[in-house]
Amino acid sequence: MGARAILETAAAFPGHLGYGLFRPSRDGAPWFLVHRFRDQEAFRRWQDSPERAAFFANCEGHRHTETARRELHGMETWFAEPGTTRPAPPRWKMAVSSGLAIFPISLAGNALIGPYLVDLHLVLRTAAFAAVFSTLMTYVAMPAVSRLLRPWLTRA
Repeated sequence: MGARAILETAAAFPGHLGYGLFRPSRDGAPWFLVHRFRDQEAFRRWQDSPERAAFFANCEGHRHTETARRELHGMETWFAEPGTTRPAPPRWKMAVSSGLAIFPISLAGNALIGPYLVDLHLVLRTAAFAAVFSTLMTYVAMPAVSRLLRPWLTRA
């Protein structure tokens, strides 16, 4: 029973949104299994399940042990540093960081695509902006801002 079996079993649970398997940063270090669940209740069903317990009780030569658990909620996932269990920065720092990411996207979006959408119905225009903004925030702005501000974000 390998890590893939654990991930696939968890994926069959109601409310499971996805998973990941991350290589260790160095030889001999633990692998990281990441699960995403819709809500705390869905997470608890998996966490307390006999299926999960069986993986950790009967590993057949594999070292399936939980070395650390870190539960992230909401925006904290943007600020998590892979391979660490460091806590998320304070919420006010996350708010400042996301504001710094939102501002240029909002400015550019309104200047560049706003004029082309002015004749659209309010709901369609808002949906277009939401799609562009959320995509740019997820794949461009937040990774860049969290990387640039990491020293400030992780300072106590």
